Amino acid sequence: MVFPVSIIGSSVLRQVAKDIDKNYPELDKFIENMFETMDKSDGVGLAAPQIGKSIRLFVIDTSPMSEDDPSLINFRKVFINARIIERTGDFDIMEEGCLSIPGISEEVKRETKIVIEYVDENFEFHRDEYEGLAARVIQHEYDHLDGVLFTDRISPLRKKLIKGKLLAISKGKFEAKYKFKLQEKKRT
Repeated sequence: MVFPVSIIGSSVLRQVAKDIDKNYPELDKFIENMFETMDKSDGVGLAAPQIGKSIRLFVIDTSPMSEDDPSLINFRKVFINARIIERTGDFDIMEEGCLSIPGISEEVKRETKIVIEYVDENFEFHRDEYEGLAARVIQHEYDHLDGVLFTDRISPLRKKLIKGKLLAISKGKFEAKYKFKLQEKKRT
């Protein structure tokens, strides 16, 4: 099943997500649906808040980026209850986009190496170190778990310049080739 992607302006994208345990209802099916949603949306990562669930879970598949980095060809993983415990290395600036902010991409400065602790879909603990593009994708998805969007990490000037575009996107003025969901308006 393909989930609709929550678009900027949706409150769930600004919440700090909660840990889950192995008894989370239908977790295997949920993860399978997340991968399907990511694949159908042409993404390389997807965090649960992006599909309306404020839980600490994200999936990545960096195979589409393997032309730039061959080590990414079979890098398809599930991260549950993740915590980045160390960020090191030089800072690198690369253009990033996001399924929750369609049509916008901006240069984002991130550390090139991370150490992350998480459990996988079998609730087995991992402490792994990643660098380069893998570290960037993980940091981008991880930010979603803390209510942070990539546009929060761009320069103040760029934020000011794209403010109108972001507002328009939050109101549904964009095109996307995937299912999406806007923030519901509160009734008074």
